[in-house]
Amino acid sequence: MLELLAKDIELSIDEEAGTILSLRVRGKECCVSATALFKARLRDEAGECLYIDATGAKSVTTNNNTITYKGFEGALLELSVTLAITAGKEISWCAEVSCVPCGYALEWIELPRVCLPRFIDNDARGGSLLFPYNEGMLISDENALPRYEPEFPSSGAYFMFPNMLCSQFMAYLFDDVGFYIGAHDPKRGLKCIDFYPDSLGVSLQIRLYSGACYGEDFKSDFPIVWKACEGNWKSATEIYRTWLEANLPDGVVPVCENASIPDWYKGSPLIVTYPVRGIHDMDKMEPNELFPYTNALPILNRIKSDTGCQIMALLMHWEGTAPWAPPYAWPPFGGEALFNEFRDALHKTGDLLGIYCSGFGYTLRSTLIESYNCEEQIKRDDVLKGVCHSPQNKPELGRTCTPYQRYGYDICPASVRGREILDEAYAPIFDSGIDYAQILDQNHGGGQYMCFARDHEHPPMPGEWMTSNMRELLSAWNRRAPNMLFGCESASAEPFIGNLLMSDNRFELNYPFGKPVPVFAFLYHKYLRNFMGNQCGCPFEPKRDTLRYRLAYSFSIGDILTLILSPKGCLMTHWGTHDFESAPDMELALTLIKNLKRFYDEGGEKYLLSGRMSVSPDIECEMIDIPMFRGRDFITLPRLLCSTWEAEGGKTAYIIVNPETEPVSFSINGVAYEAGALDATIILK
Repeated sequence: MLELLAKDIELSIDEEAGTILSLRVRGKECCVSATALFKARLRDEAGECLYIDATGAKSVTTNNNTITYKGFEGALLELSVTLAITAGKEISWCAEVSCVPCGYALEWIELPRVCLPRFIDNDARGGSLLFPYNEGMLISDENALPRYEPEFPSSGAYFMFPNMLCSQFMAYLFDDVGFYIGAHDPKRGLKCIDFYPDSLGVSLQIRLYSGACYGEDFKSDFPIVWKACEGNWKSATEIYRTWLEANLPDGVVPVCENASIPDWYKGSPLIVTYPVRGIHDMDKMEPNELFPYTNALPILNRIKSDTGCQIMALLMHWEGTAPWAPPYAWPPFGGEALFNEFRDALHKTGDLLGIYCSGFGYTLRSTLIESYNCEEQIKRDDVLKGVCHSPQNKPELGRTCTPYQRYGYDICPASVRGREILDEAYAPIFDSGIDYAQILDQNHGGGQYMCFARDHEHPPMPGEWMTSNMRELLSAWNRRAPNMLFGCESASAEPFIGNLLMSDNRFELNYPFGKPVPVFAFLYHKYLRNFMGNQCGCPFEPKRDTLRYRLAYSFSIGDILTLILSPKGCLMTHWGTHDFESAPDMELALTLIKNLKRFYDEGGEKYLLSGRMSVSPDIECEMIDIPMFRGRDFITLPRLLCSTWEAEGGKTAYIIVNPETEPVSFSINGVAYEAGALDATIILK
């Protein structure tokens, strides 16, 4: 038996059995089931999978705190897996896989695998999980999230970093203690960070993708760290933030020091997004009342006048080919002349123009515009050489936006042909003179999809090469269009925060599964800011006006506010809604935005632009029940939104936002206050 003692952690391993026997964190026993220390998957040249784990080795040797498992079934008789464990202030794990036979490749390895109590909703002994999904959330029911096993073709919903997961850590939180597990990987390679229930508890999983070739060994060059923390999400996130700030991605600097950021970004613009064809994504794609583009100017000017905000018109269904049918979008619907007239009119009044794009797809045919079909072009231009290939080394149709918008393939941007296709498609957008492009809608977090091709310019197994390729590609785009900002769907994942400076952080997507917590803002807001996004997928019941609550939440965490318009110039509850009888109250929303703009200009900027989010106290105020139409019947939330920020120079302030039409009383640390209606309040700490 191997006994390891770190600060606040005691670990017992049965190395012969290949399992953890005990994990005590600050004296609390956390391990509820003996689980194999590691699990790995290899593929043969036909793409077939072979699985191994620590319990199946024919021999086990231990040297100090290093354990080597050797000899597995069939062709893997000589293969060995070595786990190196160090114990000091924390427990760190590294892995090496050796003697991989010719004709086989290591796809991934999971380590260390540990089973903890079922979450509090299902086990009186349990806690909750801090999970960096979307912007971050706390999960207390392990069955609330659907299970997605990553497979080819890829999906944006997988719990992958750097994709829907913005950060490479998670934490199991009891009331009195927390257990932090993080991959401290400065290269920020591809990982699946996940949890899954079994018969006795919940297993935590960090899966490292090797990026290996056939017959090639693998060695992790960074540790997976176990550490004790307090039983709250901010304590765990501070552990990761300490590592992050000592290991920032190249080129990442605070907003206040970033000379390449335009002035409008540092102000408080208001995003106004709407379609110019149809009303929602599965609609008939006929021109609506906001086309030609300049038809929207009276509405935008009214919103500008009522709020005092600079406006960014962020267009949907603007593509001249077919909506959400990448990569070809140019020329814009109706032609460049109409589009440029609108752009110039906005710029003349100091306003801005942005567009939604649609990621790394190659559309075979649109299901929205039947005439848009690229089948002949795909054959003529050898497109399949540049798309993602399966483990069997074959191009296969992707699963993004099917069947609602399109059928097609996923482009591999690490292939020469794939890069050529993207360069050709995006060049006119880069030259268009617009201010912003959500260039990677559907590529959540800004990452690329898995590709197993053997004749592309990358290894045949997914891995760190995907991150480095995307960083190189995005940096080239930044240089190509220096006056344009880029973003992706969901908040940018950590490796790309220096490239994708404004993305749609739809925090409300987490409500059906848990409680949103601003992990992203806590870690990264000092270096970039997001906007609310078009709120697609909002789970709140539309018959209740929750737009002001969502505006208040986004403002409190430093994000840029967003309105979604119907073609008639009314507010939508969120993009994709079909219920226009329950539209939000526009006058109240505009009043709230006007007051928040004033608050930002009169002192809030030094906190909400370049400040660093700090630990917030519990705010005591009345709670409200918000009805939901998926995930649960309702959710109970505080009537006010509260965040804490450290400004440059060390000043700290609480920022409280009241989206209600009446003043609301509250207290912080036992001191009573009142928050004015439809406004923000600042309290210096």
